Amino acid sequence: MTNAEMLADLVEKVKKYDPKPDEELLAALVARYAVVFRNADAKFVSCSDKSELERVKKSFLLDRLKVDMDDAEMDKLLADVCEQMKADRRKHRGVFYYLLTKKLGKREVFV
Repeated sequence: MTNAEMLADLVEKVKKYDPKPDEELLAALVARYAVVFRNADAKFVSCSDKSELERVKKSFLLDRLKVDMDDAEMDKLLADVCEQMKADRRKHRGVFYYLLTKKLGKREVFV
């Protein structure tokens, strides 16, 4: 799958949560995480796996977005996105990261 195809797919997935998705942000996420999005094991976030959520917290929220929140606030944010996406059995990492980025107003990290 090319990055353009991946972007088109991601835009459609995000429309379920944001009717007018920020395509520039999505393109930046695809450019940054294309390898991850292509990996069958890594492309989804498991909200039932505590170690997975810890990984998202450390590698995405703290390291990439540089959030200034305590653990409880980050846990609440992750729980909110998990709840928002509960209808999706498989939560695409691109959608998950997009929603976190939008909720935190951190678009400038990528765009």
